[in-house]
Amino acid sequence: LPLLTGTEIAHAPHFAATAVSWPGAVALYQSETDSDYRLAATAERPATIGTTLTPLDPAMAGRWDHGAALRVQLVRGELSSTDRLGVLSGRNAIAIGDGSADGWEVFQFQEAMLVAPNPYDLRLRLRGQQGTEAVFRPAGSMVVLLDGALVQPDYPSSLRGVTRSYRFGPATRGYDDPTYQTVTSGFAGAGLRPYPVCHLTSTGEVTTWVRRTRVDGDSWDAAEVPLGEDREAYVVRIFGSGELKREVIVAVPEFTYSAADKAADGVTGGYTLQVAQLSDRYGAGPYRSLWVA
Repeated sequence: LPLLTGTEIAHAPHFAATAVSWPGAVALYQSETDSDYRLAATAERPATIGTTLTPLDPAMAGRWDHGAALRVQLVRGELSSTDRLGVLSGRNAIAIGDGSADGWEVFQFQEAMLVAPNPYDLRLRLRGQQGTEAVFRPAGSMVVLLDGALVQPDYPSSLRGVTRSYRFGPATRGYDDPTYQTVTSGFAGAGLRPYPVCHLTSTGEVTTWVRRTRVDGDSWDAAEVPLGEDREAYVVRIFGSGELKREVIVAVPEFTYSAADKAADGVTGGYTLQVAQLSDRYGAGPYRSLWVA
């Protein structure tokens, strides 16, 4: 997950567990070789987890989504409505994804209507929060309420991207008990991922954009949001006829692609320009694209 409050360990994943019959606590063990497991985290209370019964269409990030209700079926727990100020204060945040380590979106909702006997209809959503992508989510997607039930396991930054084995089950039993389940996964450290840039605009040969920040970006008093990285850098790619023609790194939110550059690259007519902010620890964040005629 991306940084939610700024107090998380940026490179570490999150662990959440639930069960119809909660065993009191759920333990998570990890191992490099599917043997000699060691305890990584313990979830003391059940998380609110479920699946979607209806699809969720793409939407503009950070804007109120007045589209059709998203119906979710919970394993256990409940959801509640809040007012608009509550949403803007950070309440009712949910992660939605396919259950794999990558591609989670964070969104918030204002209205939660119980549809007997269990499903909830979620309306008035803020999509694509914390730099995530507000893409199409099919029915059957997993949803997790982002509250205090989530814990972060012991996870050194050197393990980013390394596939490891994990076992989870009742904390009162050993990890070799038949009730334990095993999964393998690696985590890229999404809390370190730069946000996609915005306001990508081309005027003649010059393309500009505005950077965003994953750290302390909510203040209205600052003249500029914090950089959040060791240095300011962006990856710029030029595609012509579907082929990568040029890739450069620039230190300012501006790129000039002259007629001489186009000729040198063999680009005739329009081209696609892509920009992503670069992190020395994470790499390139999500790319934003612009067709330049």
